[in-house]
Amino acid sequence: MGLLDSLRSGLQRSREAINEIFYMGGEVDEDFWEDLEDTLVMGDMGAEVAMRVTDDLREQAARENLTRADQLRDALARRLAAEFPSAKRDPFTDLPSCVLFVGINGAGKTTTVGKLAGRAREAGASCLIGGADTFRAAAIEQLEVWGQRAGVDVVTRERGADPASVCYEVVEEAERRGAELVLIDTAGRLHTSADLMRELAKVVNVTRKRCQLPVAVVLVIDATTGQNGLNQAREFNDALELDGLIVTKLDGTAKGGIALAISSQLGLPIYRIGVGEAIDDLQTFDALDFCRALVGEGM
Repeated sequence: MGLLDSLRSGLQRSREAINEIFYMGGEVDEDFWEDLEDTLVMGDMGAEVAMRVTDDLREQAARENLTRADQLRDALARRLAAEFPSAKRDPFTDLPSCVLFVGINGAGKTTTVGKLAGRAREAGASCLIGGADTFRAAAIEQLEVWGQRAGVDVVTRERGADPASVCYEVVEEAERRGAELVLIDTAGRLHTSADLMRELAKVVNVTRKRCQLPVAVVLVIDATTGQNGLNQAREFNDALELDGLIVTKLDGTAKGGIALAISSQLGLPIYRIGVGEAIDDLQTFDALDFCRALVGEGM
């Protein structure tokens, strides 16, 4: 299965909801516009985005004399794609780079680190994994398993060690080795816990100050959490000044529009998306490809 096929397959549940308004290429009338706006809102894109996109498409339809719903499918994909901010750099390919992965437990941080490490090694980049999740049971062991799969060394310390100190040591080891890409997995934090967020902010600050490589702080977010994911992202961004996002488990939700809502509202680029369990299902994010898969354009 190619990348686009994997993307389309992963977004099938989200696409089915949007496809209903394009069924049989019905007439573009007032009911169509109301249905489109409601569908975008129900897809977790947010009321503000839904209204803005619908109003712009309505103007385009009048200007270009688009009278059938199917004629607007490509226009919708392109208009939605324009809502995503572009990344100034890709921290996983624009090397050298150090990336800190943050997020709540269960979002897929450790799995994401392992997959990206494997990709980097396949591309010929020298990579090092840091295990700064020293609290969760079996977190270190899980990360070491992923390191073995990827053929990438893992630097960590015993359970209960200070995570900021671990990050300091990881950065030092990366410098000794001349690693081009450093991937640091942090412990899952509840965004509602001020104490835990302050501790994570310390980890981020230590890494940013100590590391000579460009440092990116990336939030890994589970798409199936829906609007709660937006609240998570806002709290993490306020506390850590995030650089970008990785959105996982898009294949597990019918509301894939949450990726757009988070990215657009917080002005954060999406670096990668997860649309399945296989390693190839963690894909480099392309806004137009994503939106075409979401609305079924070109299928």
